[in-house]
Amino acid sequence: MGRMSRRGFGVVAASVMTAMLASGEAAALEVRDGAAPTRRREFRGMWTATVVNVDWPSAPGLSPERQRTELLGLFDAAVSRRLNAVILQIRPTADAFWPSRYEPWSEYLTGTQGRSPGWDPLAFAVREAHKRRLELHGWFNPYRVANHTDPGRLVPTHPVRIHPEWAVPYGGKLYYNPGLPEVRRFVQDAMLDAVWRYDLDGVHFDDYFYPYPVAGQTFDDTAAYERYGAGFPDRAAWRRDNIDRLVRETGERIKRRKRHVRFGVSPFAVWRNRATDPLGSDTRAGVQTYDDLAADTRRWVREGWIDYIVPQCYWHIGFGPADYAKLLPWWAETVRGTRVQLYIGEALYRAGDPAQPAPWQDPGELSRHLDLARGRPEVLGNVFFSAKYVASDPVGAMARVVKDHYPHRARPPR
Repeated sequence: MGRMSRRGFGVVAASVMTAMLASGEAAALEVRDGAAPTRRREFRGMWTATVVNVDWPSAPGLSPERQRTELLGLFDAAVSRRLNAVILQIRPTADAFWPSRYEPWSEYLTGTQGRSPGWDPLAFAVREAHKRRLELHGWFNPYRVANHTDPGRLVPTHPVRIHPEWAVPYGGKLYYNPGLPEVRRFVQDAMLDAVWRYDLDGVHFDDYFYPYPVAGQTFDDTAAYERYGAGFPDRAAWRRDNIDRLVRETGERIKRRKRHVRFGVSPFAVWRNRATDPLGSDTRAGVQTYDDLAADTRRWVREGWIDYIVPQCYWHIGFGPADYAKLLPWWAETVRGTRVQLYIGEALYRAGDPAQPAPWQDPGELSRHLDLARGRPEVLGNVFFSAKYVASDPVGAMARVVKDHYPHRARPPR
């Protein structure tokens, strides 16, 4: 798809303004001469992944001073790109980047699970983010225990060593079993420990609920299904209910105690293909969250169990199986009429990667994504994966986004 002409984009901008005037949202817009309106309030975030040291720390076992310096470098990069939120992964594998009462220190800090890094990374992150007028959302992976299947490699005090019946090996990894009510309550407690003790602006779940399918393998939750699955038409419905309960209960617990803390999820972007369900998107994706991950993301929005959703629309405009330009309106329609805010997850990491298709070799691809998003009043922001690419910007794709769409800083929506 070619870049929208200035005249064509002006027509879209006018229609957006009309819609926002009708809904009382025009005050949130600022119109630049000859350009699309920009919002005074929009979510501009970046994911900062800690699992296997993707973004931070750059390696396990660094000195506290080096870890702090690296994190501040990423925060400063966010500010320089006129972002306003950092989604920091603080519980990647049933571990913690704070002195948790429930789970061990993360091995990605010191290289040894359970070993204290000698400082409190989360307290530091909250303080330094807020100094820079950045929101800090704690990013949690609810059920992943380890990137291996050997419980003996976990620290002796790990909950899975104490409760081996809680764990299921699958696809070379170890997971908490979502079908056990005691597990559901425990993982909520473990995650919310950080929320109760730190001034986080948000609680953020990623796309991993039941694990992504692995050919030829079965997630063995038969015993739990036989014990708790009565009354459900099949195991798939029971699994979806398990995840529905996790999401609903987590949101309820947050609001009872810290109403200002926002709860969001960043799912794989395809709920269901239209060929599977007439309510689904015009896609032909090989994974559907409803069917494959037991994650009924559309329901979470329609029921209002979450405050915001960030579908990972990690494909280029025109990609046949999952076209960005087709997913965007589907998600806009999904949130319409709800209080759930929609931000779009962007694959900055693909820009300039020689292994990616031709559209990703164009530094303007991501900017065109935001062009389309600005034509949908339901889209209130974007989140970029990941922090190290926000900072390094190897082909200038992030700089192009900033130039075209972020002429000044903006406050996050509330």
